[in-house]
Amino acid sequence: MRSHLISLGITLIFAGPAAADTPPMVEVWKSATCGCCTKWIEHLEREGFDVVAHNVASVADARAALGVPQRYAACHTARVAGYAIEGHVPAADIRRLIEEQPRSTGLAVPGMPAGSPGMEGHGNVPYQTLLIDRSGTTTIYAHH
Repeated sequence: MRSHLISLGITLIFAGPAAADTPPMVEVWKSATCGCCTKWIEHLEREGFDVVAHNVASVADARAALGVPQRYAACHTARVAGYAIEGHVPAADIRRLIEEQPRSTGLAVPGMPAGSPGMEGHGNVPYQTLLIDRSGTTTIYAHH
């Protein structure tokens, strides 16, 4: 019995880090006809995220349900690990959010900035990823 418990403990020790290294599922709401949304999803998948996409008639309804103020709107919205992700947020910013676990609604890259993930090939402009707090105000989370 004791050797069984010891081997179970070893299994749990080795299973823990592998599970922690697996990014959580990203659930995306987007228009069926939006090509840049599809490219953003491909960016996340290349970065190791599993993604489930929902084509919806109103992304605004999904955005509101996730608590993202309309003023930070982009063409798609998502949820990961209990956080809202609005727009073309880079995978590295999402990983950082999950690691740091701030008390917030989530992240947003408002609009569709050229050069952001999914918007490559349209030139590049500087843009920022915003951290949305629970009152709806933001702070700059990352500069790109």
